[in-house]
Amino acid sequence: MPFPLLDRHQLHIKPLSERKDKVYIERDHVPVDSPLQHPFSESGQKIIEEVVERLKKAREAGKSRMITFGAHAIKNGLAPVFIKLIEDGWITHLATNGAGIIHDWEFAFQGHSSEDVRANVTKGEFGTWHETGFYLNLAIIVGAWRGMGYGESVGAFVEQEGLEIPSEEQLVAEIKTLAAANPLQAAAAADLLDRIQKFDIKPGWMAVPHPFKQYGLQSAAYRLGVSFTSHPMIGHDIIYTHPINHCAAIGRAAERDFLAYAQQVMNLDGGVYISIGSAVMSPMIFEKSLSMSQNLHIQQGKHMDNHFILVVDLAESHWDWRQGEPPMDNPDYYLRYNKSFNRMGGEMRYLTADNRDFLLALVNELK
Repeated sequence: MPFPLLDRHQLHIKPLSERKDKVYIERDHVPVDSPLQHPFSESGQKIIEEVVERLKKAREAGKSRMITFGAHAIKNGLAPVFIKLIEDGWITHLATNGAGIIHDWEFAFQGHSSEDVRANVTKGEFGTWHETGFYLNLAIIVGAWRGMGYGESVGAFVEQEGLEIPSEEQLVAEIKTLAAANPLQAAAAADLLDRIQKFDIKPGWMAVPHPFKQYGLQSAAYRLGVSFTSHPMIGHDIIYTHPINHCAAIGRAAERDFLAYAQQVMNLDGGVYISIGSAVMSPMIFEKSLSMSQNLHIQQGKHMDNHFILVVDLAESHWDWRQGEPPMDNPDYYLRYNKSFNRMGGEMRYLTADNRDFLLALVNELK
């Protein structure tokens, strides 16, 4: 007998305009010329300089330069600094989790984000906001139908300030035509058709202004042709509370993002991988992507050994990671970041730093 399921259609979903937020992007963003709050130690500065030299060599050689980051980097108003890095051609790939996507979109859409989780969970209001749930889910469902990834779908939605909604007749014809020849595309069309019918979405151009899109990192990446991927987990993000959410579409878009990320890792021999404030998602997707890349390289008689990894986090570390993994009686043994990345070959450095100071220092040194 099947388990009963919660009916999201019964939820009281409120307008986003009624939510009180803590971060306002025009007030709280970090300009690229901001001073550092905590100057680096001599050893920290040497690591920054080493990363800069690695990035320069990687760019000259046409190798991947990847940054994977947690949502706090966006919530802390650092999108302008990331945008500067991709505008100047230093970074070839950006990756984050589902929350990073949401904060970036809310800043572009309404100029503020970051609700009071404790207070809103108590009131049964956390995450139950219409515009965030409706527009982001719809952008991903439409994007998945178009063959786009998660981050790309949202980036296009923000940059174009709207969505082109196909007619029901167009989707029905596509499903019939492709059911045998391309069943996955037919299924994506069926997913979109189901949402259009259930939510009475009209065909044609759906205009959705984003008056603060100059602060949108996904929008900038889409505009500049830099891949931006999201690596979500079902139920982790507030968009799953909205009844329009359709996880099959989420899966299609996220699968494409994972493979786009993995393709960048394929080109990482001689490249640079920077992980900022992501203790689980970043090392987990990196190790699978690196293993797949090694598999393919080995088939060609090659091996990836010259990738450079920098891990940036607030947790203090005093171990020289070039010596390998620290012994179990060393406090640094329990830093999950380093344990994971240190097993992945190449060279690794660990930098104890706030993400704000690190990114500002990186931009300044690259000048």
